[in-house]
Amino acid sequence: MRLPEPRGPLSDALARDLATRTTLSPETVALGEESAADPADALLDDDLQLSLAIAYELHYRGFDGVSDDWEWDPSLLGLRSSLERRHLAGLLALVGPIEVTDEPVDRQITALIDADESPSLSSFMAKRGSAEQWREYLTLRSVYHLKEADPHTFAIPRLSGRTKAAMVEIQADEYGGGSAARMHSELFAGLMRDLDLDADYGALWDEAPAAAFASVNTMSLFGLHRRWRGAALGHLTAVEMTSSEPSRRYSSGLRRLGYDERTTVFYDEHVEADAVHEQIASVDMCGSLVAGEPELTADVLFGAAASLAMDGLAARHLLDAWEAGRSGLYRDRALAA
Repeated sequence: MRLPEPRGPLSDALARDLATRTTLSPETVALGEESAADPADALLDDDLQLSLAIAYELHYRGFDGVSDDWEWDPSLLGLRSSLERRHLAGLLALVGPIEVTDEPVDRQITALIDADESPSLSSFMAKRGSAEQWREYLTLRSVYHLKEADPHTFAIPRLSGRTKAAMVEIQADEYGGGSAARMHSELFAGLMRDLDLDADYGALWDEAPAAAFASVNTMSLFGLHRRWRGAALGHLTAVEMTSSEPSRRYSSGLRRLGYDERTTVFYDEHVEADAVHEQIASVDMCGSLVAGEPELTADVLFGAAASLAMDGLAARHLLDAWEAGRSGLYRDRALAA
């Protein structure tokens, strides 16, 4: 994967340092501090979200021409920490206060889902989404789905007992149960190719909007920090509990455009798998976690709420753009400007 095109002074300086230096320049550090102190909405800040995604990507597959030694460079970790604080502040503001009750945690997560008022992107795509809108939607989702399961998997070593076993059971299915061809990331890549998109890992980062990076950065933040292990599990649980029916609608939308089961297999797989995962995630995984560590209940609920909020942010971004008659992709917006 090559380094993406910069979207502002911070991502420009960061990419230049990664390619040419062995530690961050004072200029980049100063730009990071300025960005971290900016009161504007972090979740829609293209420069910040891309910079944070670049920093996190060093823990995934890295970049061509960038030394693996950067992964644990102290100066880079310091920059990442600053950006994480602003991202987290934006996330807390978006999610708002969450009430913890005495109900079982699975019921509390269900209540959060029932109260969510985000627009239904899957309903739009099922009934009205054009082929071009589908390509935009898949471009946005490719930032996550081409690494599907990886951000959450970082949390596994931070767990034990029934909680860990339940998460491994879910993640094993995400990775195709041992079959590379059935890995959900590979099924998504096939879907992209069928709609004439470049399915190489990271190939469409330059087109993806800030909302795409904000969503994956939230997962990476939760997965890479032991402090947020409860949020990582809550986030995964909300994903599993809210994807079965939308996946059915997405599959219907593709069939409406003339695609068959070869293309819809990614969504068809989620209709079945996530219906099974729902109980494993909410009862076995989260239920076991909070039974042993009840102080993590609030974090579990925060992670679930963050998942819903980030999906809503992405849905509103695309639907608002389409309603206004414009593209929801970053490159198209930049070219128009």
